[in-house]
Amino acid sequence: MSVIALAGCRGAPGVTTTALALLLSWPLEPGRKMILAECDPDGGAVLHGLLQGSLGDRYGLRNLSIAARKNEFGDAFWRQLIDLSSEDGKKDSPRDRLLLPGITDQAEAAGLAPVWKALAVTFRGIGADYDHDVLIDLGRSGAVGPSAMLAEQADAVVVVVRNTLRCLQAAQARVRALQERVGDVGLLMIDEGPYAAGEVQRVLQVPVVATLPYAPKDALVLSDGAEQPRHFTKSALMKAARTASSLLVQRVAVRRSRLAPRSPAGGEITRVAR
Repeated sequence: MSVIALAGCRGAPGVTTTALALLLSWPLEPGRKMILAECDPDGGAVLHGLLQGSLGDRYGLRNLSIAARKNEFGDAFWRQLIDLSSEDGKKDSPRDRLLLPGITDQAEAAGLAPVWKALAVTFRGIGADYDHDVLIDLGRSGAVGPSAMLAEQADAVVVVVRNTLRCLQAAQARVRALQERVGDVGLLMIDEGPYAAGEVQRVLQVPVVATLPYAPKDALVLSDGAEQPRHFTKSALMKAARTASSLLVQRVAVRRSRLAPRSPAGGEITRVAR
């Protein structure tokens, strides 16, 4: 299906919180799955945020680094995924919203070079051969250095920004660097500040694909594991995340249609099954 990379910038715009909101609200038909991979070289936040440290270090990129050195990456990848689709440990979970936790210590990033390459190949394979979507959390410094191949292999790269002056200034260099590396970049705007989407587009020279409301109380449920209020799934944040998910899927479809090879007559080239 689709592989979408989310990147941030200085100023903590909320990439991981946004990624979790998208994961939990992504439109899924029966049999389809969504995987969120924390690939922030500075360290992941979900294990000690949303999950409150309840799983220790039993899952995540650190273990994949060991598996890569043993040439056991393929099988190990699926064992490292945590099911976030169940409620209260119900046994009938559909296991359709899965998380690959990131590293918990920034020092571990130095040993992840073989993991980034293996993950890029794995994500492309999942997107092509499985009825799954993949969301990659690159954090504020991912897609630079060894982890850059994750952005390069994604179907779409989206930068999470807040519409404040401080965040827009920080985002300018980040957006330019990503454009130089991957070309087409979009924005997912957190509506905290005074600037409208059109103004943000004018400043950063890339389109705003979707907007999420600034909702700190609801965001704390995702970022810090705060107690979930009643009707959380119907909150403004989660409703907007569902809309954003659909818009991201549309963006991938449009981009693929533009990049699809064309026959001399102008039609798309179709593959003949063998």
